[in-house]
Formats: sequence, structure tokens, C-alpha cells
Amino acid sequence: MADVAARAGVSGQTVSRVVNGSPRVDPETRTRVEAAMAELGYRPHRAARALRTGRTQTIGLVVSTLASVGNSRMLQAVADAAAARGYALTVVTLGADGDVSAAFERLSDQGVDGAIVLNEATERVREADLRAAGLTLVVVDSPRDDRFGIIETDHAGGARGAVNHLLELGHETVHHLAGPAGSFAAAERERGWRDGLEAAGATVPAVVRGDWTSASGFAAASALLIDGVTAVFAANDQMALGLLRASAEARRAVPGDVSVVGFDDVADAADYRPPLTTVHQDFDALGARAVAALVDGIEAGAPAAFETVPTRLVVRASTAPAR
Repeated sequence: MADVAARAGVSGQTVSRVVNGSPRVDPETRTRVEAAMAELGYRPHRAARALRTGRTQTIGLVVSTLASVGNSRMLQAVADAAAARGYALTVVTLGADGDVSAAFERLSDQGVDGAIVLNEATERVREADLRAAGLTLVVVDSPRDDRFGIIETDHAGGARGAVNHLLELGHETVHHLAGPAGSFAAAERERGWRDGLEAAGATVPAVVRGDWTSASGFAAASALLIDGVTAVFAANDQMALGLLRASAEARRAVPGDVSVVGFDDVADAADYRPPLTTVHQDFDALGARAVAALVDGIEAGAPAAFETVPTRLVVRASTAPAR
């Protein structure tokens, strides 16, 4: 750092500010320091900096599983956002017993500055002793809790939008292929579906439950592809995919006989047969805002954030007016 300061003609403190991304450096000086760093091949030593600052610039990600499309998309979004802020990422999955305290212990042993907790793992966080964990936390999708920051998708609003779309097409009611019990996202999507039907004075059918997989959507077909069912809102695109396959095998045309709406707008949704009408969930924005809230909490001691990321309905060929 002293060599860089000498080459750039600035103080060591100025070099430190540039390295740490401080806004208290004018652009011309920052450019000169960065040029000196490049010429000398200087790179900050993360371990040495951790000894000096008490922070490792590493954050953790706690997730129940990476097998689901939503969680894998969130992993990518969080990794990209962390890298943009100069933070490394450590991922911990919960074991078969779902022990979130053990996950926090593993992260603490690795010296992370804080952690983001995803989706199904959030239920365990609310039951844990967070004082013992000693970590700054941001949770993605959780009921309000003053102990940590919360970033959530507007699941209920997205579900209401899906229901309203189907009712406006003339369907008398909308059946629901719900996600697993215990999932905050699944519960919120179910709530939005129910609220949308009740607000319209429509009948609220019994819920059929899946587990986010396309196989569970296929298995649910026996309860959903029956006479009288003209519209189905699936709680995610994977289950909707299984339902589309079952519809084809049962010779129930989509959307001729039954309209189907999903949730997430995964990359392949536009290539389903037929292309899937779905609720777009902005995983990139969700990951970026979770990382921003966590890093702000770590670096500035900012109060726990609460933010809702909006959704939007993407209409494709899997929905049509009721016969």
C-alpha cells in the first residue's frame, strides 16, 4: 500500500479509501490510485484486511435445498450481487434435521460478517436463538420480525393478479395447485388466490397441494383435470409443467379445456407447450436488494430493512376465455 501511495503521490489513507470503496475520494485521485495499483500488481490481502478491520468481507447463504428452481436462481442472484459489492459468498445447506443453529455455527467458524437466509429455511430461523449466532441477518420471505431484515416478493399480489386474469376471461372460479405446507411463499400465494376469489364473490375450491416439483404437478392432475375445472393457478412453474404434461396425456386441451397459470416465470416458461402464462418474480432484484440490505447492515450498522419486490403477470398462450 505504501508503494502504491508513493507511485500515485497520495497518502496511505487515500489508498485505503480507494481500496475500500469509500466515496470520500475525488474521481481524478481515484483514477490515479487505481492506475498505480494496476501498474504495481497490487491486490488487497483479504486475510490481512480482516485482521485489521475485524471483517472478512464474506457473507453466508443459508438454504434448505438448491434443488428447486427458485433457490438456484436466488443463489445466482445473490452471488452476482455480492461480487459487485466486493464480498465473497459461502453457501450452507441445512441437513436432514433442518438444524439452522448448526448452519449458523458453521458460518461463524468461517468468520462471515453476516448471512442471507432463503425461503423454506426461514421457518427455522424464527425458532433459533439468534443472539447465540451473533450474525447480521437478512431473510428472504418471512413474516415480520424485528431481529433481522426482511426482503420479500409480493407473492399475494402476484397470485391475486393471476386469479383476476382468469376471472376476467370468464372462468367462474379458479382451482389452486399449492406449494408445500410450511413454506411462507406457498402460504402467501395461497392467501392471494383466496383473497382474489373472495373479493370477486367466486367459490373457493379445496386446495390441492404439491411440493414444487413437476412430478407433484403431474400427480395432482387426477384431482384437477376433472369435469367442471376450467382454470388452475399453480404456485410455481415447475408444478404447472407437470400439469401441462398430464393435460396432454389426458387429452384435455390447454387452454381450450382448461387454462393454466404458473408463478416465477422461469427461463423456460415461454418454451412450455403451450407457452405458460405466469407471474414474473424478479430474482435478480430480490438477490440484489437482500445483499444491499445485509451489506448496509454490516458496514453502516443500518436498521433492519423491510422491502417488498413487486411482481407482474406475463400473459402467454396457456390461458383463454372460458367456453
